[in-house]
Amino acid sequence: MAWKSDFCFSDIYFHKLTCKIVAMNKPFKAFIFDLNGTMIDDMAFHVKAWYHLLNDELGAALSEEQVKVQMYGKNSEVMDRIFGKGHFSVEEADRLSLEKEKKYQAAYLPHLKLIEGLGDFLEAARQRHIPMAIGSAAIPFNIDFVLDNLHLRKYFSAIVSANDVERSKPDPETYLKAAALLQTAPQHCFVFEDAPKGVEAALNAGMQSIVLTTMHERDEFLQYPNVVQFIEKYSNTLIQQLVKK
Repeated sequence: MAWKSDFCFSDIYFHKLTCKIVAMNKPFKAFIFDLNGTMIDDMAFHVKAWYHLLNDELGAALSEEQVKVQMYGKNSEVMDRIFGKGHFSVEEADRLSLEKEKKYQAAYLPHLKLIEGLGDFLEAARQRHIPMAIGSAAIPFNIDFVLDNLHLRKYFSAIVSANDVERSKPDPETYLKAAALLQTAPQHCFVFEDAPKGVEAALNAGMQSIVLTTMHERDEFLQYPNVVQFIEKYSNTLIQQLVKK
């Protein structure tokens, strides 16, 4: 039986541009997690892998900050934004994408671990029969890398990857498909994200979101009214209340 909660909390957080009071007051029945930067703190390794591929091999001459700005959505979309649509054939784009991911995995594997508190959070959610899904722009090659090395498959009844959607975040397709696979109405799904485009996708899907500040600053999310909380790790006391018996 799916978990049903009437739990709500309110929190006040401050930053230099605004003071915002947010209340999470809907009954949430399912959790959807982005992967990179949300479950594992690996985005710096993706930046480096992209930086070396784009500059050393493809001659893009981008700074690390410029690379960071461009690296959202599918890998092929990243290359389309930088070099122009059609610059690479589908086969060449796929080859380059896999090459980049192999470099990322080799560099990150010795550091691979869940963000602090997430293991306990997932287990507590499983014990309460809360259905959970992954909704990521990563290719299955990278999702499998995380799930299999960290033995996480038992927690997720649905996985939506880059290969499963036509339109990447901020389009809501990823999260709407995950909700459908969980057999849960979008407004009752709660999204964990780390990126503005991902939070925008959740907003477009009618879902509220908790933001992991692994890669982006709070100020980058000011325009998104669906953000209910910023956290650095899942051992945050308020977040633990979501799965507290």
